[in-house]
Amino acid sequence: MAMIIKQCSHTLTNFKEQTIDIKIDQGKIIEIKDHITVTEEDQLIQAKGKMIAPGFVDVHVHLREPGGEEKETIKTGTQAAAHGGYTTICSMPNTNPVPDDKEVLQRIQDVIRRDAVIHVLPYASITTGLKGEQLVDMNALANQGAFAFTDDGVGIQSAADMMEAMTRAKAVNKVIVAHCEDNSLINNGSVHQGEVSKRLGINGIPSVCESTQIARDVLLAEATGCHYHVCHVSTKESVRVIRNAKRAGIQVTAEVSPHHLLLNETAIKEADPQFKMNPPLRTQADQIALWEGLVDGTIDFIATDHAPHTKLEKQQPIDKAPFGIVGLETAFALLHTHLVQTGKCQIDQLIDWLAMKPAEVFGLNKGKIEVGADADLVLIDLAKTWTIDAQDFYSKGKNTPFNQWEVTGKPMMTIANGTIVYGEEQMA
Repeated sequence: MAMIIKQCSHTLTNFKEQTIDIKIDQGKIIEIKDHITVTEEDQLIQAKGKMIAPGFVDVHVHLREPGGEEKETIKTGTQAAAHGGYTTICSMPNTNPVPDDKEVLQRIQDVIRRDAVIHVLPYASITTGLKGEQLVDMNALANQGAFAFTDDGVGIQSAADMMEAMTRAKAVNKVIVAHCEDNSLINNGSVHQGEVSKRLGINGIPSVCESTQIARDVLLAEATGCHYHVCHVSTKESVRVIRNAKRAGIQVTAEVSPHHLLLNETAIKEADPQFKMNPPLRTQADQIALWEGLVDGTIDFIATDHAPHTKLEKQQPIDKAPFGIVGLETAFALLHTHLVQTGKCQIDQLIDWLAMKPAEVFGLNKGKIEVGADADLVLIDLAKTWTIDAQDFYSKGKNTPFNQWEVTGKPMMTIANGTIVYGEEQMA
């Protein structure tokens, strides 16, 4: 039985002037036309007034399983992703145990095959146990299907270790993905080191904690020829370093998170752990630089850094509470509301940053609407206004600073491999 999506708008026609029909069979897009005849055997999706887009791709997601199932599981995390319009996500390795050998990675892959409702590509760690002491066997992990290598959550402190990691990653044609943070400069901080940290009397994390390590790493990437990707860029200095590295021809790419685009430190009115994330919300000048970097291509795309925690963990004092917020279910609506509707960017640019560019940067055969492509799609109601309510999240994590924000634009149906994995009832 084929699936036919009728009368959906798309980026090539600005969503208004013309609609298309899409036919899907056996997980692939097999036909795209102005009109496709529906037979009794076909599954019909009436999509008039809705936009069709490639399923979003997020290369920075924490699923917590194994070891942190009270925060999130592969099942709940992928359900949350589907709810937000994502069809491919890449899971970070800060689990227990860490996927630092092929046996652990295989066990995670087995759970993904069993429980995931969308595509999940797991990372392997750079060092054993994320301890920054001993490099993993990258050849074995690459052969086992590791998406890329990262110690996300911890910066690689030794330049020698990072250079060797890049050399090994280059040899197996994998990307080094870096959380950049110099531990000697963290200062046991909970927020950005600036006016807000002073006002609240909280230890702050300085901008140079991030930017100095990026500066080191881009030169190591130049020396080794490795593709180096920077996680969740947050400072104007980091943007400057990455821009200069790209101009020098170094193979460096970067991502920015929705919360760093939409918020700065002035949003923190009190010592609220819902605003505690790493890297922290920085200054307005940093926020402006991030946006300029995204627009000019210095920053390649947007990734959520979805980081679920339990309610009890986030109810602790800010200096005790863990870093991180959830983002998969709110990213599109927040960005559409505050970037597209305000005229800062066009809808096709936003879709590019959420789907096409991450797939392109990492060589994934995703982010496409064309005949022969995987049927990974999201139908969006751009006009739907709704209020973010953390209690409605599919994720176990309810930790967000955006609770009760009013937004416009909502994923209404998500299709992965030709199967509806999330859908509003009235759409089918």
